[in-house]
Amino acid sequence: MMLEPILLVEDNPKDLELTLLALEKCNLANEVVTVRDGAEALDYLFRRGFCADRPPGNPAFMLLDVKLPKVDGIEVLEQMRADEGLRTIPVVMLTTSSEEQDILRSYEFGANAYVVKPVMFEAFIEAVRALGAFWAVVNAPPPGSLKFHRQG
Repeated sequence: MMLEPILLVEDNPKDLELTLLALEKCNLANEVVTVRDGAEALDYLFRRGFCADRPPGNPAFMLLDVKLPKVDGIEVLEQMRADEGLRTIPVVMLTTSSEEQDILRSYEFGANAYVVKPVMFEAFIEAVRALGAFWAVVNAPPPGSLKFHRQG
C-alpha cells in the first residue's frame, strides 16, 4: 500500500529545514513533499503545471505557511476548500504570523489548526514533532482517506 505524502508548503529555507528535521523525529514512513510558494502548492494539489504527472491521490495532511510568495497560504486554503476532492485534507497553518486577521481568516476558510512557529529552536522542533505525531497517531481521519505509518 502506497502511503500518502505529507505536503509541506514553506518558503523560508531555515524553517523548511527545521520542519523536516522535526517530522523526521516522528518516525513517520510518509514521504514529505515540499513546495516553496502558494502557486506550487496549488499546482501540486490540482496536479497541474510541474506536478501534472505526479501520482493521483491527496496528501495525508498539509503544513501550510500563511505568508507565501505568489499566492498566500489563506488563498491556497480557500481554493482547496472550494474543491470537493481536496476539502477533506487536514491543513495545519504553521506560520510566524500571530495577526488576529490571519488566524480568523484561516479558520474561516477551513484550517484544522493554526500554530504560530516558536522562535526558539527546541520549541519549534517540539511543536512540529507534536503536530506530526497528532495527525499520524491521535487524529481519526475520515474513513478511507488518510493512511499513516510509523516506522520502527
